[in-house]
Amino acid sequence: IWVRFGNLKYGTATVIALLHDTLFTIAALGFAHYLVDVPALRTIFQLQPFRINLTVVAGILTIMGYSMIDTIVVFDRIRENRGKYGHLSRQVINDAVNQTLSRTLLTAGTTTITVAIMYFLGGQGIHGFTFVLLIGILVGTYSSVAIAAPILLIGNKGAAQPAPGRQPLRQQLQRTG
Repeated sequence: IWVRFGNLKYGTATVIALLHDTLFTIAALGFAHYLVDVPALRTIFQLQPFRINLTVVAGILTIMGYSMIDTIVVFDRIRENRGKYGHLSRQVINDAVNQTLSRTLLTAGTTTITVAIMYFLGGQGIHGFTFVLLIGILVGTYSSVAIAAPILLIGNKGAAQPAPGRQPLRQQLQRTG
């Protein structure tokens, strides 16, 4: 990621988002292990005392790839918008996230529906794998938008100023209204 985008910040933000996704998913596995003792939750959510085995590891690696690709899509748009305005600012990142949000939500939504069907109707052999995917897709989508993208502003001196040629929304509204 660092080489592709030419800046260490992009690679660092991606790694932090991946750590977040992986740790959250492993924590969800542990939490499910304790919620098995609650009969209502065990029945509704089909929870089991999930163990980390080969299929769960495969699910975690799949989530890491999914999250990294999702983060790359957002970063590509940020880089494209940065090229138009000359520097990275809050406005550039906000515009990029808004421009990719529909694609991100549609992809995550359709994948989540498919994995949920596999989780609730699939067999015992894929139950741990689909549990990890279900949690990981939701967390990975969140981290690409709300964790990785804002990290790019860390250490950015011009983060508070709007991009050149753009005025804050407040000034635009005062001129028109």
